[in-house]
Amino acid sequence: MKFETCILRGLFLACSLLGLLILGAMIHAKPQAPALGDQIGIAARLLAAPNACALPADGVLCLRHG
Repeated sequence: MKFETCILRGLFLACSLLGLLILGAMIHAKPQAPALGDQIGIAARLLAAPNACALPADGVLCLRHG
């Protein structure tokens, strides 16, 4: 009984420590801004945009200005 209790306590401590490490990594993570916005201008983005509606033609309306 003593051996099982020690093993379960060790497992609980290991899982708790791992959970705290993961939580700490999520809290202190800094998102990285994509570098795409700095390199490509608005005109290039508009030229790269598709001219046709990307939605399937199954009765779904695709409203486009222009």
